[in-house]
Formats: sequence, structure tokens, C-alpha cells
Amino acid sequence: MPRFDVTVAGELNLDLILYGLPDELPPERELIAERMMLTLGSSSAILAHNLAALGRRVGFISRIGDDHLGQIALDRLGAGGVDVSKVRRTTGVPKTGLTVILQRERWRNMVTYAGTIFELNFEDLDLGYLADSRHFHLSSFYLQRGLQNRVAELFQKLKAAGLSISLDTNDDPDDRWQGGLTDVLRHVDVFLPNEREARKIAGTEDLQTALARLAKLVPVVVVKLGAEGAMAQRGSERFTSPAVKVNAVDAVGAGDSFDAGFLSQYVCGADLPACLTMGNLAGALSTTRSGGTEAFRDHQYREQFFRENLARRGK
Repeated sequence: MPRFDVTVAGELNLDLILYGLPDELPPERELIAERMMLTLGSSSAILAHNLAALGRRVGFISRIGDDHLGQIALDRLGAGGVDVSKVRRTTGVPKTGLTVILQRERWRNMVTYAGTIFELNFEDLDLGYLADSRHFHLSSFYLQRGLQNRVAELFQKLKAAGLSISLDTNDDPDDRWQGGLTDVLRHVDVFLPNEREARKIAGTEDLQTALARLAKLVPVVVVKLGAEGAMAQRGSERFTSPAVKVNAVDAVGAGDSFDAGFLSQYVCGADLPACLTMGNLAGALSTTRSGGTEAFRDHQYREQFFRENLARRGK
């Protein structure tokens, strides 16, 4: 029996979310936000935290700075049940990363200070620790600049150790969608882009064409469709699952929460419809509180949400 169900290597930082700002931000003006939330951020950490909240054993490798923001992020992730014994604290510059999110009613701006996010490299990884698991996940491919050129090598080693592998690239800040991704995808079992990312990576504006192209590279492709739910393709089989209707506060971390829900079932051998259902439930739960993890931190609220919504779906 491996020590972990899922291991993750990636970024660990906080999100500062500001609400109630005007759409236009004129220069040299002091603008007032209606409210704010400082919460655990970063796609890798949000996924790891929420997987642990869903009862999976999760191990995590990352870098943080020797600052208060790094300590807060580390404490929050550890309190969520994730093993953080392999998180490395670096001294001096750069400091722990931070993402500032300017949340409007239907859209948002995101500005990230990368800091230590760019610093994680292959030498930071304890391969024995990562391999003591059933599954490995990587998020934010285009932010892992210190690791990116060796991701294919990492995946090969973990596949040889018997792990299955999932990948969510998240956005490419340079909007180029290169970096050897095609070679990396050849080692991936489950690919988890959203609709825009799938189109960009496949080089087409047509989602159906994008899904078909990606399905030739990866055994299971799962595309997150926001308010439309999600779809998956395995070979020639295609599955769809509707979204869960909720009163959303924001969509910060919703895609990462979907990944956590999906993988929580996938690592247990559930079928794709069941994985999609849990992915949509986890993504929806995330949106009902600020940020990507706050809804998962409230055990009673989380369990009631799943219980009521699974009952509505007859599960």
C-alpha cells in the first residue's frame, strides 16, 4: 500500500481577492474595494488541499520564501490535511508568490508576483516521496519555469514506478502554448484543460475538433465548460455531465476544485461519469465561498452540500 493516494509538485502561495471595484481603474486615483479575502491560492495547492478535504492522502512538494505569506500558506495547506514535510523554505529573494485578483460580477483581472513559483526545479524533487503514491498530478505547467524542461523526464520516471499521471496546464501567461507540451502529454493519463485551454493547445477554435485531437494524445481528456458542466473523451467514447446550479460568490479555484473532485474518484477506480459528477460538485462547492478552498475548510457545510446535491442526482 503506497503512502499517498496522490502526490503533487508545484506552487504554493496566497490569493488576495478584492471585491466591488469599478470596471475601469483610472490612474492616480485611490479606489476603494468593498471587501477582501486573503486565502490559500495557487492551482497546485488548491487542488492538494481540496483532495485532502475529500478524504484522499496527499503529499506535496514546493518552494516558499522565508516570509509571513509563505508561513500562512504552509500552515493553511498543512491544516487541510496535506503532508507538507517536503516543502522547502528558501532565504533571501525571491519571496513567496502572491496573486491579486480584482473580482467583478462576471469577470476578473489577475496579477501574479511569481516569486518562488518560478524557482521550483527538478533537484528540489524527492522522487522516492513522489513515487510512494498511486497517482501524480501537475498543475500550472507554464508557471513551473524551473521545472518545465524536465517535466517529461519526471513523468517518465513516475510512470516507470507505476503511477498514473494527470496534468492541468492552466493558463499560459505568454499565450504561446509551447514548451514541449506535446511530448509531455504522451506520458499523461488524464488531461484536464478548460475550454479555452483545450482550443489553444489543439490549435483550433472548434471545441469538438480540439477534443478529438487531444484524445489522440491522451487516454482521457476532460474539458471543463464552466456553467455548462464538463465533458470527457476516452478513445471514441464521449461523456457529458451538467453543472450544479449554485449562488456563486466567485469562480476562483473552481477549475482546480473540479480537478480535485474528479481525481478523488479516479484514483479509487470510479467510472468516468462518476468522476465527472464529483468534479462538477467540487467545482460548484468552491464557488459558494470566497477563493478556492474556503468552502472545503468548513467540514459540516461541505458534507451537507455533497449530501444534498448527490441526493438530487439520485446518487
